[in-house]
Amino acid sequence: MNNEQVHVAIAILYQKNNFLMQLRDNIPGILYPGYWALFGGHIEPGETPDIAVKREILEEIGYSLPSFVEFGCYRDERVVRHVFHAPLLVELNQLVLNEGWDMGLFTLENIRQGNCYSQNAGEIRPLGAMHQKIMLDFIEKNPT
Repeated sequence: MNNEQVHVAIAILYQKNNFLMQLRDNIPGILYPGYWALFGGHIEPGETPDIAVKREILEEIGYSLPSFVEFGCYRDERVVRHVFHAPLLVELNQLVLNEGWDMGLFTLENIRQGNCYSQNAGEIRPLGAMHQKIMLDFIEKNPT
């Protein structure tokens, strides 16, 4: 069994006091199936985290990241998450969801509560615990 940690690059995308989140596919075997999470994905061999986050965001929602900043690195027993942040400079309806079940803009209250309604799922879905922690840390360090 391979115990090597997976490295991913993810982005906190914000617009005013709202944060873009992805409802992950509800597929057994993936991390956080059916949970709200940040957009991003695996870092390919030979790829740096900053290149990976740009590629992943473009692949997942068709958004070319404007200038972005590294926020931090979050590790657990399975995943090393390289976290970046950038403004979302387009309206939600200008994005194309290419990966995931749904996407939406979360308010500060949604993040604190740890859940949000999904139109596509037709129900309230939870926010992944690590993603909620990352978001709460970001909000604390970047008050509006």
